[in-house]
Amino acid sequence: MKEFKYTITDPVGIHARPAGLLVKEAKQFASTVMIIKGEKSSKATSLTKLMGMGIVKGDEVTVQIEGDDEEACAAAMEKFMTENL
Repeated sequence: MKEFKYTITDPVGIHARPAGLLVKEAKQFASTVMIIKGEKSSKATSLTKLMGMGIVKGDEVTVQIEGDDEEACAAAMEKFMTENL
């Protein structure tokens, strides 16, 4: 399992547009990607649940990746978060 933390810098947090892009990115990999904020967690492929987590600018999230292609997936997720969130 790979894991990294990321602090959201998008002024609106994880809202519809970036959440949709995140889902699309996560679906490219066989690994399971979990987004965790405090007590809440969601698979990165679940748009509704992701948006329901209420992640806003300044929140720190933990991203956990587990699966056969976790190395490539972790690198892609980290790059995606930096560029879009």
